[in-house]
Amino acid sequence: MAIMNPAKTPITLFGIPNCNTVKLARAWLAEHCVPVHFHDFKKQGVPADLLPGWLQRAGWETLVNRKGTTWRQLDEATRASIVDAASATDLMLSHPSVIKRPVAVWPNGQISVGFTATDFAARLDRS
Repeated sequence: MAIMNPAKTPITLFGIPNCNTVKLARAWLAEHCVPVHFHDFKKQGVPADLLPGWLQRAGWETLVNRKGTTWRQLDEATRASIVDAASATDLMLSHPSVIKRPVAVWPNGQISVGFTATDFAARLDRS
């Protein structure tokens, strides 16, 4: 059963095209006929004007992917220095790949970080 986005308002998906989780999210959205605007962190950068809102809604602890390769490649001093929203912002702007992906901005203005089909379906039902 296809989930419909009644307003046909595009969801904005932020991430990196070769990220497996981003690929899964994009495929799921396409399968469910949901229009998507994709923002590529590698080509377009991290939207510094949107980052404060993401931090407010999701928290820096959720946005910084501490399980990913980019985090593990940072030196210990850099990892230890990430202690609040300000330090996390600096890190995310300088190392976009450290952001957990995808970040989705939904038609109702809410955001989500990461992908599960269950979460995406529930969010579309509420939009």
